[in-house]
Amino acid sequence: MIIVTGATGFIGSNIVADLNARGRTDLLLVDDLGTHGKWKNVAKRRFLDIVDYRQIDGLLPKLSKADAVFHMGANSSTTSTDGDEILRVNLRATMAWWQWCTHSGTPFIYASSAATYGDGQEGFDDNQAPEALDQLAPLNLYGWSKHQFDKWAVERAAEGKAPPQWAGLKFFNVYGPNEYHKGDMKSLVAKNTELIARGETIRLFKSHKEGYADGAQLRDFVYVKDCCAVMMWLLDHREASGVFNLGTGQARSFVDLMQAIGSALNKPVNIEYVDMPESIRPNYQYFTEAKMGKLRAAGCDAAFHSLEQGVSDYVGQYLTRADVYR
Repeated sequence: MIIVTGATGFIGSNIVADLNARGRTDLLLVDDLGTHGKWKNVAKRRFLDIVDYRQIDGLLPKLSKADAVFHMGANSSTTSTDGDEILRVNLRATMAWWQWCTHSGTPFIYASSAATYGDGQEGFDDNQAPEALDQLAPLNLYGWSKHQFDKWAVERAAEGKAPPQWAGLKFFNVYGPNEYHKGDMKSLVAKNTELIARGETIRLFKSHKEGYADGAQLRDFVYVKDCCAVMMWLLDHREASGVFNLGTGQARSFVDLMQAIGSALNKPVNIEYVDMPESIRPNYQYFTEAKMGKLRAAGCDAAFHSLEQGVSDYVGQYLTRADVYR
């Protein structure tokens, strides 16, 4: 049996799709269905059961072991200010899964985030040395929760109190199928494809930083299928443990992203630049780019789509079809 938490969400449901493609249907899904149609993300999937994540305290004592736990469940809102909710769902629940995996001898692969890097002034090196982690200063509560668990995990591992394999993945800007329930947290690909297809003008933020043109702010955009390919590699390579970046290693601009959508649709792209709200300007990131050497040094040879390839697949295979779900 393999356990996937956050299994009806964006990345989690894509993991379930990949596991089904491998012939694994002995899956225990942990999540809630909410009110935004997340059930559609797993409508095509086969699994043993689905359990509400709020029942975790009663669930874990009943489980003896699993082949692996993919822990993607979290409150992923970068604008949340509910500290108690973030503490309970993002930090303490992850600790509980770690401890269960440690005691049961189960490999544990969990979602960290590039939000742990804060404004990026300390770079984007996935160095897990305690002194390096202590230099990072996340800009929001979500990033703080992920960073605190990374530090906690590294400390437990150093004490020999870790699962037989553990991997914390610092996801960068992930886009792809099954993100439709995320509302304002959806990728700009999902938000703007229909607008560009209709010939409407799209809006990007003006730059408020010297050295960056309007729309030239840079992000490491990574296709969700590539993220899942790395996780399948980890499932097959139990010797790889640690905190790892998960991006493409190549930053691209928001203009590049919009032009990739236009190319996928064979449509021109009309862009209007608007002022960035003053409320987000102090914490706005102008550049993110994953350093991928650590994962490659661990032996991971998974190939990544280029921005154009990933957007073309997403737009052509999902966003312009009646059945957009993977």
